[in-house]
Amino acid sequence: MDETTERLNRVFAALADPTRRDLVARLAVADATVGELAEPYDMSLQAISKHVKVLEEAGLVTRSKVAQRRPVHLDAEVFDLMTKWIERYRRTAEERYRRLDAVLSRMSETDQPQEDAS
Repeated sequence: MDETTERLNRVFAALADPTRRDLVARLAVADATVGELAEPYDMSLQAISKHVKVLEEAGLVTRSKVAQRRPVHLDAEVFDLMTKWIERYRRTAEERYRRLDAVLSRMSETDQPQEDAS
């Protein structure tokens, strides 16, 4: 597999977990520390940290150090990669539906009873 495919596999695998999807949604609003991310969950700080690590390995988030804080940032670049992948298949599916619509339209035209011209 090429590097892009591997990266997409890691991203989609990371986003398969509902907690990680929620973390991404929250990070889309604002950066947060692992402690801040853990607040609404009934799980340990270590468990949230593991989720963040999976997101980080997938390239969805990065961490920085600001004084004593280590905020987690959402990396929007990876969403461009996902969007391009999804868009390619969306266009293919739309084209198939257009062709199907055309076939069904021709079929319904031939099934229409002919009116008498008399």
